[in-house]
Amino acid sequence: MPELPEVETVAQGLRQRALGRRIAAVEVRHASVIGGSPEGFASTLVGRTLANVSRKGKAIAVELSAEGGIAPHFLLVRLGMTGQLTVTPREAPIEPHTHVIMTLDDGREELRFRDIRRFGKLRCLTSQELEKVFGALGPDAQRVTELEFLAAMRGRKGAIKSWLMNQNLVSGLGNIYADEALFEARIHPLSQPGRVSPHKARLLFRAIRKVLGRAVKLGGTTFSDYLNLEGRPGAFLKKLRVYQHTGEPCRRCGQAIRRIIIAGRSSHFCPRCQVRPRVTAKMRGPRKSSSL
Repeated sequence: MPELPEVETVAQGLRQRALGRRIAAVEVRHASVIGGSPEGFASTLVGRTLANVSRKGKAIAVELSAEGGIAPHFLLVRLGMTGQLTVTPREAPIEPHTHVIMTLDDGREELRFRDIRRFGKLRCLTSQELEKVFGALGPDAQRVTELEFLAAMRGRKGAIKSWLMNQNLVSGLGNIYADEALFEARIHPLSQPGRVSPHKARLLFRAIRKVLGRAVKLGGTTFSDYLNLEGRPGAFLKKLRVYQHTGEPCRRCGQAIRRIIIAGRSSHFCPRCQVRPRVTAKMRGPRKSSSL
């Protein structure tokens, strides 16, 4: 599932390839990926210019300007699990599961949204509606301050892995980068946020920034579906140190990487580098491993 680095890579691609370009036509091929009326969605976009691109967590907002002093609208993009947004030559074959096609400028290129599982969404919003959407998200994981991060951890119970993935607390992290940041900071995924020492909490804050920064530079991680705006996969896969490396030797100490299920989600960690604390969160969901 695309997380912050993948979404940021798409946002950067939009800034480079789409800003200043006008949407000449919109074709909605599958209405389920549109928030609201497909007809209203298309009529709002046509004739507007892509004026700015912002991101919070895993959500992208494209500002759509219009002439004549008309208030701007915003195209909210959520990639979901398998969503792809690409700028494609008009003559290129339309791939299966392409649900929305936005013709740019003179028609030579199109902005296409493709989503195999159709969990992604496109929606047109007013500035007030966008403010509510962004306001419901926690601080962006790349922009949260150390003080905000430490304050958010204070007193929290439950597994720190689940806490990191709660988009209302810190937005942008998912399974991949939560595992990688916890490994970087040497924190067990079942640790309780409120019981992590201030020193370890600061290490985790820095680890998140470090891991996300590296992943953004390499265009994110591609396992199967994620592509950037140019249709190319991310290159961070080879840099992953614990995620989906179950049974392989830890690159830091040589101990075998282990996998457990926390709240129904896989968590990968090194049992030697990430020592299990005396008091941990209770595991929820089916337990796949008896050895922590």
